[in-house]
Amino acid sequence: MIRRKSREVKIGNVLIGADNPIAIQSMCNTKTEDVTATIAQINELTAEGCDIIRCAVPHMEAAKAFREIKKGITIPLVADIHFDYRLAIEAIKNGADKVRINPGNIGSPEKVREVVAAAKEYNIPIRVGVNGGSLEKELLEKYNGVTAKGLVESALKQVDALERFDFDNIVISIKSSNVLMSIEAHELISKENDYPLHVGITETGLVAGGSIKSAVGIGVILYEGIGDTIRVSLTGDPRYEVSAAKSILKSLNLRKGGINLVSCPTCGRTNIDLIGLAGKVQELIDGYSTDKDLKVAVMGCVVNGPGEAREADLGIAGGKEEGLIFKKGEIIKKVRENELLSEFKKELDLLVEG
Repeated sequence: MIRRKSREVKIGNVLIGADNPIAIQSMCNTKTEDVTATIAQINELTAEGCDIIRCAVPHMEAAKAFREIKKGITIPLVADIHFDYRLAIEAIKNGADKVRINPGNIGSPEKVREVVAAAKEYNIPIRVGVNGGSLEKELLEKYNGVTAKGLVESALKQVDALERFDFDNIVISIKSSNVLMSIEAHELISKENDYPLHVGITETGLVAGGSIKSAVGIGVILYEGIGDTIRVSLTGDPRYEVSAAKSILKSLNLRKGGINLVSCPTCGRTNIDLIGLAGKVQELIDGYSTDKDLKVAVMGCVVNGPGEAREADLGIAGGKEEGLIFKKGEIIKKVRENELLSEFKKELDLLVEG
């Protein structure tokens, strides 16, 4: 795929846009002013593969907490601001690496000017965030409801509100819970300017259904070469957001490194606890951290398992009370069922360390 050429923007120690890797974002669900809990969650998400983290700033205590939070984390910290421009300025003074605002709900142009002045002083970007719930009344009337064109027009209007103060350190986000609308909106706005785009489907629901909805929407947008950062928005533990985002990027060959599991569906030939074994293998590989690109497979039968998964660097093919360990389709050992996982781990250790 050919990626859209967006301008480069620096968020803390992470570069987005241009030819930089697509960054994974998530958002804390802790109370931001609870510094200990917030730092702990951010570091958990960092270990999962999160590149940029956002925290809600509903009041001054949260904005001021940024100073201490920054001391305990290693990834960029973004302030999520609504309505009160003073919260944006305070968060910036306390170390925010980016602020997310909707200029339309910040208030007067003078208030927007003050946020821009602070962002310029501290040399941080502003992310313009627009979604169906924030669409202006006149645009709802003009387009007879929430539409892709309305989302784009609203976003461009908010960008203009920043550009009029000679500010162009901007990231754009346009989100909808409607997958097709989100795709169309990103296609439209990608042609209007070269600002980096933060991609996501909003309000997708619980982890299982929301991951699928996000994979379809974000996947299509990324496949079209559009997008510089992504967030999988789920109702659940933010760690699931990060793991789902990683899976989306890996499936499109947009992120390298780590161990990827493939496993076959069960069928009448299966004589092993395939579901249980695959779960144990997933738990096992989750404990590894590697820059290598590795694929492991768990297959349900010895008849054609190694052949079907011949691209896997390492795999298991189950049989009746026994199984095969194979590499690149070649069988390397036959072991008892109760030894499969331990033997698999030995071979995996050799691959990761070798």
